[in-house]
Amino acid sequence: MDLVSRDHEVLWHPYAPVRASPLFGVVDASGVRLTLEDGRTVVDGMSSWWAAIHGYRHPVLDAALKAQVDRFSHVMFGGLTHAPAVELGELLVSITDPSLTRVFFADSGSVAVEVALKMAVQASGRPRFLTVRGGYHGDTSGVMSVTDPDGMHGLFQGHVVEQVFVSRPRPLYDEECTPADLEEIAESLAQQDFAALVIEPVVQGAGGMRWYSPSYLRGVVELARAHGVLVVFDEIATGFGRTGELWGADHAGVAPDIMCIGKALTGGTMTMGAVLCTDEVAARVEGNGGAFMHGPTFMANPLACAVAKASTELLLSQDWRATVTALSQGLRTGLAPAWDLPGVADVRVLGGIGVVELEQPCDMAELQPRLVDEGAWVRPFGKLVYVMTPYISTAEDVEVITGAIVRSLR
Repeated sequence: MDLVSRDHEVLWHPYAPVRASPLFGVVDASGVRLTLEDGRTVVDGMSSWWAAIHGYRHPVLDAALKAQVDRFSHVMFGGLTHAPAVELGELLVSITDPSLTRVFFADSGSVAVEVALKMAVQASGRPRFLTVRGGYHGDTSGVMSVTDPDGMHGLFQGHVVEQVFVSRPRPLYDEECTPADLEEIAESLAQQDFAALVIEPVVQGAGGMRWYSPSYLRGVVELARAHGVLVVFDEIATGFGRTGELWGADHAGVAPDIMCIGKALTGGTMTMGAVLCTDEVAARVEGNGGAFMHGPTFMANPLACAVAKASTELLLSQDWRATVTALSQGLRTGLAPAWDLPGVADVRVLGGIGVVELEQPCDMAELQPRLVDEGAWVRPFGKLVYVMTPYISTAEDVEVITGAIVRSLR
């Protein structure tokens, strides 16, 4: 039996019925190419859900994993510490805003946001959160409560805690925020005491692949601070250069009290997330309970810490800004012909993110096999056909991906 047939007998895939379709077996991954079981190769336009920024089987990352596994693969983090965790923590503190001085490691991006919510509650003594519609922060229960209730988690209303949502940010990335754009959030802050404002800086990812004005982000942060409300930035999708800045917040020149990172943190090799916070948040948490009440079994896994440090240093050792700028230019050029296709509502690019938004939801069962036939691995969802290519992608690789999208949509 082939991989897909065997898979259908025992496995269940994300966002899919029990027997996922379409489904493709992978037998090898190297550079930016995936080799399928039937012998075809496709250029990866997804960076394995935005994480594999250096592609696959990168020698630097593989070497870091091999070196650490020869020492030890894991020890509990309760009462123990180790060099990979300390060194990664020092590195993350050095490349984020100077106010972020403490690092708490988590199992994944979703768990990082769970940690941030609990941290904000323990620090503030308040249970509720304020956020914007169109956001996505993960699939675990607490995190679902701050993810757009009209999105993919609508089935779970009544199970998750009800938070307070305001409208999606109105001004687009190249537009200025007006006082009217901030009225709703100002009114909400005046009416209730929140633990924190939770928001994806500048780019709303899985909630719509939409980017909004940096001036809006500055405005909501100023309002939150004026009302004594903590600010949580979800940089899981926007971090490590994906938007053209190292962090999404850098577009607006603002800093949060608590910041979540993940996805590209380990270069797509292992699951890991991290939460950074200020000394003030840490002191308030300690003042309300003494210890922060969260502790994953595999927290600060040494293999994950070692490869995260290697991936981050690899990124910083290069002219990553020029790389992402080149990707952006390639995506703009390659996706531009999609404007002329019927059924296309918008084509937009920011940094290493390219999006073709359709007027109606796409037929995945038809579109994804077409994309594979055209030599590209792109996974659309809803009305969005989008790409987040690995940073090692060449101009030719980007042409393959964008050309496949345009031809498949045509």
